[in-house]
Amino acid sequence: MRTHKSALLLRRIFSLNYPSYGGRRLGSLSGNPLIDDSDSLVIVEGKASSRTAILNRPSSLNALNTSMVSRLQKLYRNWEDDPNIEFVVLKGGGRAFAAGGDIVSLYKLIKEGNLEECKEFFWTIYSFIYFLGTYLKPHVALLNGITMGGGAGISIPGTFRVATDKTIFATPETLIGFHPDAGASFYLSHLPGYLGEYLALTGEKLNGAEMVSCGLATHFSLIKKLPLLEEKLGNLTTDDPSVIEACLGGQGDSVFPDQTSVIHRIGTLDKCFSHDTVEEIIESLENEAAKTNDSWCVSTLNKLKEAAPLSLKVSLRSIREGRFQTLDQCLIREYRMSLQGISKQITGDFCEGVRAKLIDKDFTPKWDPPTLEHVSQDMVDQYFTPLSAFEPELDLPIKQREAFI
Repeated sequence: MRTHKSALLLRRIFSLNYPSYGGRRLGSLSGNPLIDDSDSLVIVEGKASSRTAILNRPSSLNALNTSMVSRLQKLYRNWEDDPNIEFVVLKGGGRAFAAGGDIVSLYKLIKEGNLEECKEFFWTIYSFIYFLGTYLKPHVALLNGITMGGGAGISIPGTFRVATDKTIFATPETLIGFHPDAGASFYLSHLPGYLGEYLALTGEKLNGAEMVSCGLATHFSLIKKLPLLEEKLGNLTTDDPSVIEACLGGQGDSVFPDQTSVIHRIGTLDKCFSHDTVEEIIESLENEAAKTNDSWCVSTLNKLKEAAPLSLKVSLRSIREGRFQTLDQCLIREYRMSLQGISKQITGDFCEGVRAKLIDKDFTPKWDPPTLEHVSQDMVDQYFTPLSAFEPELDLPIKQREAFI
């Protein structure tokens, strides 16, 4: 394994010849709810040989906007170049790590016709996720509280992820007419069996113990022990991942999913979610429910009925493609998919889902198309089609920064 210091030297040499990335052409930022130039959105704490970035929008459950992610990008780049900083910690302020992207602000921008600012948000967060996935220094994410969507995206590609007894993970995008993004098609597709398909389609939650069991988290700590763990990390003076891992393991707790967990239903889950189409998955669940009267099958079917039909088909294909793609390939494809999802050229499901769940809160979205039978192959294919000559693809520095994952 190449050392962090030697790789950093090479990267500095490359940076003399290549422009920095993560910046997309910007439209007017005035009135953009995703833009807030305040540095207080991410607070920094300095330790002996490390830095801690704290997401600081607690009233919004640390929902990510363009300014927050841009500040993270700037901080992380500076810390990577600073030889006195040996590793980085990321956590959330308040009761959430990060509830995902600020989809209410995205909704408002789309309704106003300001798609350029929406594109800038996706470009910025996907670029940062790749930066984290190629980061040269050890990274520790403390996933205490709600960790959903984009919140998972800005943590899972890092070196270590610490879950707690208060962690709640989910990728609930199909329930708002979207698709699991922010790198989800990469990390979900690499979970055991077909657990990734299950999580992507149903939006079901996992707790901290389940995250550790399936590999989404690397360590577990009871919330009452988290301050001591942070203190121990703050006293470390090393860039050796094995030393940091020993610290996390020494201060962590052993934990196992309870008997009702989906982790103990992997056999049934794989049997149902290994099929090629959403229709076949539903049919398999219905057959299993009829034979066994299994309440898990029934609740899973109900979740699938809540989701947008087009989102189900798009998300299944995304996870299946992710099984054979690298992180950068998944992010580039997800960027295409996200731009299609907000364009309203195929469907207005994203705005309808956000309206029903978070704006009007009537919880009765009217999906278009309304059923799986009405979803055409052309609709699905359009999500995966390369962008036009007038719309640039997500530009990641894959020649300068090789992903470790």
